[in-house]
Parts: sequence; structure tokens; C-alpha cells
Amino acid sequence: MYRNVWSGSVYGVEGRLIAVEVDLCNGLPLVNVVGLPDPAVRESIDRVRAAVKNCGFTFPLQRITVNLAPADLRKEGTAFDLAIAVGILTASGQLGYEPFNNTLILGELALNGEIRAVSGVLAMVEQAKHNGFTRVLVPVGNALEASFIHGLELYAISHLQELAECNNGRWDHFRFNSHAKNSDSVYERAVHTGGDYGDVLGQHHAKRALLIAAAGRHNVLFTGPPGTGKTMLVRRLPGIMPPLDEREALQVTKIYSAAGKLPGGFPSLMRERPFRAPHHTISAAGLVGGGSIPRPGEVTLAHHGVLFLDELPEFSRSSLEVLRQPLEDREVTIARSRAVFRFPSQFLLATSMNPCPCGFHTHETEEQRCQCSSGAIARYRAKISGPLLDRIDMHIEVSRPQAPERLKPGMTSEEMRQIVHCAYNRQQERLQEQPRGGGRPLAELAGHSLRRAVSLSKEADKLLRAVFDSLGISLRAHDRILKLARTIADIEGSGSIEAEHVAEAVSYRSLDRQLQTLDAR
Repeated sequence: MYRNVWSGSVYGVEGRLIAVEVDLCNGLPLVNVVGLPDPAVRESIDRVRAAVKNCGFTFPLQRITVNLAPADLRKEGTAFDLAIAVGILTASGQLGYEPFNNTLILGELALNGEIRAVSGVLAMVEQAKHNGFTRVLVPVGNALEASFIHGLELYAISHLQELAECNNGRWDHFRFNSHAKNSDSVYERAVHTGGDYGDVLGQHHAKRALLIAAAGRHNVLFTGPPGTGKTMLVRRLPGIMPPLDEREALQVTKIYSAAGKLPGGFPSLMRERPFRAPHHTISAAGLVGGGSIPRPGEVTLAHHGVLFLDELPEFSRSSLEVLRQPLEDREVTIARSRAVFRFPSQFLLATSMNPCPCGFHTHETEEQRCQCSSGAIARYRAKISGPLLDRIDMHIEVSRPQAPERLKPGMTSEEMRQIVHCAYNRQQERLQEQPRGGGRPLAELAGHSLRRAVSLSKEADKLLRAVFDSLGISLRAHDRILKLARTIADIEGSGSIEAEHVAEAVSYRSLDRQLQTLDAR
């Protein structure tokens, strides 16, 4: 007897539907699983056998062949357990086939028949809808996640014995109604736990730079001696960024679902922008993704959020260099012999570093003197390549603050958030007039789209030309200064870019000026 039911798997961050074909024939009792299964899939037969017996069903004493198609894609994970069990029970006549035909079936089986949640359900359910499926059967633990894809009949079960009730036509008993549980608007902002900028005393120049970075999604690099608050400033950055809209929230939630990193008991779509801060010992594969079936790396987990690399020169050169493609293309492409995987990586890169190995170069006091030689300083800074540095929009020097009693806290995160929100809305209104412009941050525009989005006054254009000639910057750095100036003008509510906006944008390229000075020597 032959039966075909449908399950799914995740490749990269996208779902793929997998046909689970089950054939029962006379012969020695034996189960073969074919179709490039990994060890977790091969072991599913032992889980299915125990679960079937412990739930009052009979495991067939026949030759059973389970094929996972397409057979040229490697299958991994435990999401096939429930589909294999359904295929065996329908092929042996213990369950009717029609109730489960053209139904996406996902779930991991425990030995006692309980159905456990699996990773990547959101991506697989989305692909099922795209392929024309109208019915989905998932574990109760994944029901809320699956309900984010609208327009499907969603059923949730917690035990294998409940399949008998589904077989008897009692599907409505297991239908999941998410209306009451998922009625919260995704635009409602989650509470940011990174702290408030109102707690930061002084450092007004750095806070101004982060205000601009959040409004235009510009990459930023902080340099300064230890203890000046670089890490503290960056960790508060997601709290002032524009909230995730519905499309962004769905994308971020799907990525974390595919990676198996969804927070337990989350009440709705992930609405807070991701903040990822990997340790400097991370490998290149950990940063951009990898594996036999590639998994998302930190740049993808930071999609629509912030990737923070603290102590940037301590990262290995090979790890940093892999960031060049994601920063330029806003996606990571990983090629394998059987497939090419693409991971979204639209993130704001925030980094920090000391000016030298000891941390006190150009920031010396009577008590703390720089002990580093010029060669040691050059080697330290050379760990960051010129092409990578060129992709960072803002280079900010963070100086040692004054005594706390002399400092004022300045703007709070709520005040900064309002300014960022207004500037971002101005950008989006302007970009809506361009093809494919809406919904993209200003920092992603290039070429003709960028030229149409900016309007330079004569004085601003003259100043920008002079800066380009005097500093010898690249065309990429020229465009990044232009984008910075446009964001500053939006913050100030100006329709055109004035000379003072260009001057402020140039002031945030401190390393360009330092490199130009070194070249002159």
C-alpha cells in the first residue's frame, strides 16, 4: 500500500515542502528511510515505532520504505516524525487517507506519543500557503507561530492519539483560533531592555551621532580610551530606532524560527529590533552562516536590527573580511555543491575600538600614559582593512568625560526616538516617489536612486567637492557623506542639504582625516 503525505524542512531561512512517501509491502519486517536523511531523520523510525505502539496503534510487521522527496536535497531535523507516523498509519489502513491528504504535517514525536514543537514552522507554513495548501497540522507549541500566516486552516494537536479524532471528522475540535491571542498590533513597541540614554551623562556628541545613525540606518565606529561609555552608548541604540513594521516583524520572526531561537512564550511577532553582540572569538561561519546545510549567522540574526562588534581589532581578520559582501549587498550568499543559499542581512553595524593596544593613545593623562610604539599602533589599526573601514559611514571619537557632577544627562531615549521617527517618516515620504524606494532606509540607496533622493544647495555642493579633492576619499565614502548629510537635513526638517549639513557629515569621518594626515607624512 502506498501513501503520500506532506511535511517540510528549512533551507537557509526559507521553507521547503517535502513529500513523505510511504510504501508497505510483504517481506521481512524492515524500515528503510531514503532521500538523503541525516541521523536525526533516520532515528525518527525508532521514535515513531515506540509512539505508535504506546498510543494503541499497531506498527506494521511488513517491509516499509519511507522516501523523502525531492531525494537530492539533504533532510535534517525532527519535523518529519508526525508525517511519517501518519503515512504509516494511513498506508496500513488504521487511519483514513482523505482527512490528511493535501495537508502540511509537522511535529516531533516523543516515545509516549506526545507531539513536541519544532523549529522553522513559520517558514514552512508560509511556503505551504505559497504552494496552494489550505490546511496545516502542527504541534500545539507551534500553533501561535503558525497563525502569523493568514488564510490557512490551522489545526493543533498535542498527542498522537488525537489523530483518531481527526480521522473521525472532528477537525474543528483542534482548530486553532488565534484572533484573541494574536490581536496585538505589531506596531506596538516592545519594552527595550538595553537602558535609557537619559542615564548617560555627557557624551552629547556621541549621542548626536547615534541619533543620526538610527534615523538613516548608518554604520558607526566608536574610537576612544577604555571607560568612556562606548559599549553603554551602543547597547541603547535599538531603543531609539523606528519600530518594526508588519513586513519586517514577520521577516525577523521567520529568521529566528528557522534558527530555533524564538523566545519561549512570545505573545506576538517579534517587534523589538534585534541586537546581536557576538564575542570576538567568533568564526567567519558563525558571523555570516555556514554548515553542510547552512544556518543563519549573526549578520542574519541582526536583520533589521543592530550588529555590535565590540573591540573590533580583536576579531580575526578573516571574520571581519566576510562582512564586506553583507554590508554592500544586504544579503549573504553561501554556495554548496547541491544548492545556493541566500540569507538576508540588512543590519546596522555598530563597532567600537581603542585607539591603540593599551587604549590611551592621544588620550593621555598624568596617571595614564600610552606605552605603545608607533609600530604597535600601526599593526593594531591595520587589523581593520581599508575596504571594510570605507563601508562604515561614521567614525566617532569618544573622549574621556568630565567629572560626573559637572555633566548633564541630555536627551532621553524617548525624546531621541521621536526625532528619529519624524526624520525616518520624512525619508520614507520622499522615497515613496521612487521605484522600489519605499520601505528602504536611506543608507541602502545608491546611484540614480540616491541622486534623486538628495537636493544639494550650491554652497553644500561646493563644500562636498572640496572635501572630496582635499581628503582623497573614495567614491563610496563620498556617497556615504552625501547620505549622512541627507539624514542630518531630515533631522533638522530641511528640504535641501545645506553646507552646515555637509560639514557635520564630514566631521563624522575622523579616520578619513587621520589617514589623509598619515599619507601626507
